[in-house]
Amino acid sequence: MAEAKQEGITVRKSENFDEWYTQVILKSELADYSPVSGCIVFRPSGYAIWEAIQRETDKEFKKIGIQNTYFPIFIPERLLKKEQEHVKGFSPEVAWVTQAGDSKLEERLAIRPTSETLMYEVISRWVRSSRDLPLRLNQWNNVVRWEFRHPTPLLRSREFLWNEGHTVFATEGEAMAERDEILRIYKTITEEYLALPGLVGKKTDAEKFAGATASYSIEHLMPDGKAIQGPDFHSDGQNFAKAFEISFVDRNGQKQFAWQNTWAISTREIGVMLAIHSDDKGLIVPPRVALFQVVIVPIFDEEARERVLKQAEKLRARLEETTSVKLDDRDHLTPGRKFNEWELKGVPLRVEIGARDLAKRQVVLARRDNGKKRQVTMASAAREVARELKEIQENLYQRALSFLKEHTYTAETYEQLKSSLKNGGIVRAPWCLSPDCEAKVKEETGAKIVNLPMDQKGTKSRCVYCGREAGVIANFAKSY
Repeated sequence: MAEAKQEGITVRKSENFDEWYTQVILKSELADYSPVSGCIVFRPSGYAIWEAIQRETDKEFKKIGIQNTYFPIFIPERLLKKEQEHVKGFSPEVAWVTQAGDSKLEERLAIRPTSETLMYEVISRWVRSSRDLPLRLNQWNNVVRWEFRHPTPLLRSREFLWNEGHTVFATEGEAMAERDEILRIYKTITEEYLALPGLVGKKTDAEKFAGATASYSIEHLMPDGKAIQGPDFHSDGQNFAKAFEISFVDRNGQKQFAWQNTWAISTREIGVMLAIHSDDKGLIVPPRVALFQVVIVPIFDEEARERVLKQAEKLRARLEETTSVKLDDRDHLTPGRKFNEWELKGVPLRVEIGARDLAKRQVVLARRDNGKKRQVTMASAAREVARELKEIQENLYQRALSFLKEHTYTAETYEQLKSSLKNGGIVRAPWCLSPDCEAKVKEETGAKIVNLPMDQKGTKSRCVYCGREAGVIANFAKSY
């Protein structure tokens, strides 16, 4: 690992995205491979990003009355079979436990691909009357999905971390009102913390979650021109309630089935963040989710060593009142080596302080996002560091937003759609709502409808594929 770290990134992001992506993950020490294919190890800097996502998202959940819980990782096979549409959607992905020690189990246990079937068996015992509702639960856990042959770290891992929101309501209206609350929270986390813009919209029936009546997503655009699904929200209607007898007696003494939602954000967002923001020098982490927002690098010879380190320590103590700071006082590495290492690891802001800076009572601030450096007085250092971190956070978001806008196209004809898709990106085009047209476009171009924008008010255009009257504008893209 030390040898790889010295090399730095050896390929360009624009020339070999897949290799670049892997190198950034490994050489920045964000994560590492595990002995099990498709499963990764989160190193401290990578897990710190997940902790920030989890912490801030959880705060927002609690503000709207959602409580945390935890259910086991093992799901009996009989429960998966109770909701046939759900198990059909997940059966290729399920990993099974069939033996404990030397004894074969009487019933196979699925390792949680998602928790609906297990949770709802239990929740059905908790709900008896309308007074028991709403029930708004969330759990932070890991899940396993094993169906794919070519996993990609963070973006498509066989085990990943996420939140599972599971809520139960007495009426359809209450359940639907939650959609905008949850999507707002996810939009806040992706935009204000990860600096990731996205397209919010409704999934088509062909792309919705197995078992849901409707699915909604935030779609991101990757540097290679492909879309990738971010956080999502699923309206489950009464499908699971009927399968698992989640019912209650209403005020009129009548039995009613409950209405349910599920929703999630996962560690995939870390991979998207890495891919969109980072560059040929290595990782770039938005300040609001970084393990270390600032690294102080003292520069000294033997004569100035004690004086410089003393001042660097004073500065660290002052900055850490409001900022997460690392003081790199290792004396077996040159300043240049340290600069390269912290650039590779993506620390948002570097503070340099040397003997000459002491004489001028100043420090040098070096930004990771654009490489700009400037001198500030020691007296103003804390204030200027806070200002720079705020500007870095905003710059990363605006840069990503510009990329998304520049690679979002419109098409009115099928030829325009095919031509635009060759450039990579999102193509907004009219669609007649026919599953046949959706399937034909996917078959002929390799692109699918990633979602339908939620802010549209209808269209008078003709379907991009068949020419019939279109019902909506759809976001088409090649995707992960």
